[in-house]
Amino acid sequence: MSLNMYQASVPVLIHMLGNLSKILDKALAHAEAKKIDPSVFVNARLAPDMYPLSKQIQIATDMAKGCAARLSGVDVPSFEDNETTFAELQARIAKTVAFLQSVTAEQINGSEERSVTLKIRGKDIGFIGQPYLLHFVLPNFYFHVATAYDILRHNGVELGKMDFVGSF
Repeated sequence: MSLNMYQASVPVLIHMLGNLSKILDKALAHAEAKKIDPSVFVNARLAPDMYPLSKQIQIATDMAKGCAARLSGVDVPSFEDNETTFAELQARIAKTVAFLQSVTAEQINGSEERSVTLKIRGKDIGFIGQPYLLHFVLPNFYFHVATAYDILRHNGVELGKMDFVGSF
């Protein structure tokens, strides 16, 4: 059996967003146990020129919902990018997962050759469906999820590889 576009996208994105949600749960529990203001983690970054945790999660969810929408030919849901708490970040992840769950395999399968155009830094960039998923969305999505994990791990949250990978 061959792998189709739906199998390579929506279930993968949902799985990793679930892991990210659990990572945030651990971070909040750590903050509470250590009497750390949770906003310290929400605003933490690995380097001065990198985005903070909140923006890493916003971009990861944008990648996920944008992928499913563009490959299925529906409008990309718009979120405000105004999350400042763990609860708001969790709600954003949940909204993204709910959207992903609303997109069917029938809508995405066959999108390998679909034309996708993004505006990146003011410039239109054209993709074809399969390379868009495999060479743009998934690397960017994993980068921002991994960076969110790294920010929290760097700040003392007890996380391990299995928190990132999750259960199979």
